[in-house]
Amino acid sequence: MVRRAIGKRRPEPAARGWWQGAVFYRVHVRSFADSDGDGVGDLEGIRGRLGYLELLGVDALSLTPFYLSPAVADGYDVAGPRAVDPVLGNLERFDELVADVHASGIRLLLDLVPNHTSDRHTWFTAALAAPPGSSERERYHFHDGTGPGGELPPNNWIGTDGAPAWTRLPDGQWYLHLFGPGQPDLNWTNAEVHADLERTLRFWLDRGVDGFRICAAQGMAKPAGLPDMAARAAGTPLAGPDDPRFDNDGVHEIHQMIRKVLAEYPDTVAVGEIRARDEQRFARYLRRDELHLGLDLRLGQTRFDADALQAAIERSLALASSAGAPATWAPAGHAGVRQVTRFGGGADGRDRARAMALVELALPGAIWLQNGEELGLDDAGLGEGTRAPIPWEGPEPPFGFSGATAGVTVPREWAALTVEAQLEDSSSTLSLYRRALDLRRERTAFDGDEIEWYGAPPGCFAFRRHPGGLVCALNTSAAPVPLPPGEVLLSSAPLVDGKLAAGAAAWLVSGRSAAASGR
Repeated sequence: MVRRAIGKRRPEPAARGWWQGAVFYRVHVRSFADSDGDGVGDLEGIRGRLGYLELLGVDALSLTPFYLSPAVADGYDVAGPRAVDPVLGNLERFDELVADVHASGIRLLLDLVPNHTSDRHTWFTAALAAPPGSSERERYHFHDGTGPGGELPPNNWIGTDGAPAWTRLPDGQWYLHLFGPGQPDLNWTNAEVHADLERTLRFWLDRGVDGFRICAAQGMAKPAGLPDMAARAAGTPLAGPDDPRFDNDGVHEIHQMIRKVLAEYPDTVAVGEIRARDEQRFARYLRRDELHLGLDLRLGQTRFDADALQAAIERSLALASSAGAPATWAPAGHAGVRQVTRFGGGADGRDRARAMALVELALPGAIWLQNGEELGLDDAGLGEGTRAPIPWEGPEPPFGFSGATAGVTVPREWAALTVEAQLEDSSSTLSLYRRALDLRRERTAFDGDEIEWYGAPPGCFAFRRHPGGLVCALNTSAAPVPLPPGEVLLSSAPLVDGKLAAGAAAWLVSGRSAAASGR
């Protein structure tokens, strides 16, 4: 299939990929927009809201899994990686979505889940029906147990939820599932597993997608013999250098295979959700023949303190530089708390989240936004707030997300945070994001892959993009502080007698930079 050429908002030098400074917008398919009133978001719902993404000004859209799945694990338990779950649409609707996304000048990435399948996948159901030692079981990790009669698991591994990583079958064998019993781990020493992933990659690339976000990119490869892990607290996704469950050397061959396939499809990209044992091992995933980008969660896990944030930024930039790749900022994890909640909730949490939006968007590299961050949403007691339905319009829940209300939980207090309510409010969080993305896209002040730090009052920092000249100042102290010299382009909160308010950030350009930065 011939890939479509799509529009670009800002020309890139020939040697620079579109993704190196892109703003990616992460959409949770099941909670973004519901087109058919069944209370579940779907592909057609996303298609109907593409005008909003154009208005927001993002460069790429990234979708959570919409594949055939029992949806026990929010769709990450994939039963059919080359099929659309009928609750969410079909291949015809998907193709229409691809066409419309590209017509909007936006790229499209899909989630790839290569570590495991659903226990409803035909491979796994065949493995359950087959005897020990069969070719069907070789696609997964089936092993005899230890202890008298094999009554104990093959090793002491725990899953990422802290529960045992093994389940025993009636025939006495055990199967491995690091992400829960409904998500059995694939055996990546099996040639069929490699071939099937390549088939999946080409299936979606031939339909026009622009790349993949690889979930648990440190997974897949397991060490020979499956040795015991050291005793660790339960529930850690990666416990340390003596944890054999993840980040094994064999994983890099898998990423190299993925990169070789992508090389046949110009301008496509692989983005990894990586948890490595240390920064040096993280950098290995970003070698030229592996991932293009690696999501760095450090800044999104740092408290609202200028010194701590500066240290996190410096470490992330040093890591990216050592790998020869752009930094990729992920302010909020796809299953974690939103920034407003993480920074204390209420008005203070929202002010700090607005300030951090300017900090993050001022940094060199790519950025990964979760849907709803641009509205200043909090978790509202929902736990995984990043997966709550998006409030679009109207005074009552579910605020235009769906024509149905049954089973749809949207906080009533989000009435003031709907897209409709914020679009015409120049002081809203949505307006702040729109203006910030517009400036980032259009101004040469954002050019350059380096930053220079200014001296700043206690509880504050300021840095300049080099050579572009943009200055970003952040005040995490309890009182207003003087701004660096320059013209203020944007501030997350009104200035206080010409000073930067507490819990606020601002963008500035000097007189010379201001004259040169317009387009």
